[in-house]
Amino acid sequence: MVIYSRLRVLNSYWVAQDAVHKWYEVVMVDPFHKCIRDDPRINWICKPVMKHRELRGLTAAGRKARGLLKKGKRANKQRPSSRAVYRRHSLMRLRRYR
Repeated sequence: MVIYSRLRVLNSYWVAQDAVHKWYEVVMVDPFHKCIRDDPRINWICKPVMKHRELRGLTAAGRKARGLLKKGKRANKQRPSSRAVYRRHSLMRLRRYR
């Protein structure tokens, strides 16, 4: 088994599924490669803040799972996540002295 510890996830997307499993394709980039560091369109991935984008749900598949594909006025009740908005709206807030 080969471990790619230096690579960073650029994007991921759904490929196929059956009754048991789902398969995703993951595009990974080596941030220390000279071609990546010199290319102004892709060298943003070399910043330290871009580590573990997949763990924070920042790839295409992660954003879809979080329900964040819409933008603008259509996404009023979607941010920061659908679960957080549901919890915020379903929580009963009562004044302490009423």
